[in-house]
Amino acid sequence: MTATPIPKLVTSMAIPTVVSMLIMSIYNMADTFFVSQLGTSAGGAVGIVFPIMTIIQSLGFTIAIGASSMVSRTLGEKNDKAADTYASTAFFTALFVGAVIAAIGLSFINPLMKLLGATPTILPYARDYGQYIFIGAPFMCCSYVMNNALRAEGKATFSMVGLSAGGILNIILDPIFIFTFGLGTAGAAIATIISQFISFLILLSFYVGRKSLVVIRIKDISRSFSTYYTIFTVGMPSFFRQGLATIASIFLNVAASAYGDAAIAAISINNRIFMLILSVVLGIGQGFMPVCGYNFGAKIYNRVRESYWFALKLGTVIVATLSVIGLIFAPQVMAVFRDDPQVIEIGSFIMRIQCAVMVLHPLLMVSTMLFQSTGSSLSGTFLSMCRQGIYFIPLINILPRLFGLRGVQITQTCADVLCFLTCIPLVINFFRRLKRLEAEAQPQESKNQEKESISI
Repeated sequence: MTATPIPKLVTSMAIPTVVSMLIMSIYNMADTFFVSQLGTSAGGAVGIVFPIMTIIQSLGFTIAIGASSMVSRTLGEKNDKAADTYASTAFFTALFVGAVIAAIGLSFINPLMKLLGATPTILPYARDYGQYIFIGAPFMCCSYVMNNALRAEGKATFSMVGLSAGGILNIILDPIFIFTFGLGTAGAAIATIISQFISFLILLSFYVGRKSLVVIRIKDISRSFSTYYTIFTVGMPSFFRQGLATIASIFLNVAASAYGDAAIAAISINNRIFMLILSVVLGIGQGFMPVCGYNFGAKIYNRVRESYWFALKLGTVIVATLSVIGLIFAPQVMAVFRDDPQVIEIGSFIMRIQCAVMVLHPLLMVSTMLFQSTGSSLSGTFLSMCRQGIYFIPLINILPRLFGLRGVQITQTCADVLCFLTCIPLVINFFRRLKRLEAEAQPQESKNQEKESISI
């Protein structure tokens, strides 16, 4: 972590993470693809349940990213006991939070689906799909924690194996449960929770088999409020990024519902497509985080700076390439999911206008993770709130009133541009602070060198 050349280190950490994120996105897209074959209303149901999945992800990632950031920093400080405490506390907290989500969701399934924008024709499909997603919530939350803790200690390949196995299994099970067993949208959700449970067991086996540096044990659960406070504070940017995505999806579905099931289905398909593109950036960012956090904890600030710029350049090149493909082949991509002229027309415009600004996302994502991994929680939280909160929510309530359906289609793009402009001064301010920390660390290094010379 402190000696390997940055390009090699970040790449070696990012590749397994990107593969994991891509497979996760592909299996989410597989759900959308197979369910969409049942009809436009069934395809819209996946979009209605999407906010539920982001709620689970937001809480799971809040705990997971908060803990993994502290794990990488404490390992960098050679404090293995503290790393065990953070990992164990996060795992059992995630298990409890997932169980609470499941209990509430299953108890209020019908009103929740209506609140999320389900039309009368979409509601039965959304209910069938959503109830099984709730059942899998505890396993999903715990998997996020184990996955990120493995990456924090440098074992990104282990996390890739756990997530990829579940994702591949889901792709295989989807058509079997949906069509062969005739379970429809419920079949897609059953395939998802089975796959999530298998991922959970594989990831858990690495800890039980002592293949990880960090140990997860009940006796290591913290009894100190400060541990929980630190985990949630550091993880708060992830909460706002994912949590506000949930609220944004609800507003988006409600706004789109005024234009029929085709508009909801088009938005649902686009969400899954852009999850695939963003998963690449997210994977690079999550590969960068432990490198950044470990070196920040070890006070090797030049490697923090170098790893940031490398991750940013790598993400920008890849996303720019994917965006060009999306701009050119938008109608063809939409047609793969749903051969409905109205869905294709609405979805193609959304896809092209979002691809036009997709190149801005690496700066937003990598910068947020820079702030999280170095303890700059306030900047990270604010930036996470901007994209789908501070900017998106007012815009989705204003633009459709001014421009109708076109306003719904352009809202996310407008929010992304504003968020990009907000990010730039925050990054400049961080690197100014990093330069001061570097200057303060140099006198201490000189003193240590002098002591070593005297002892020799």
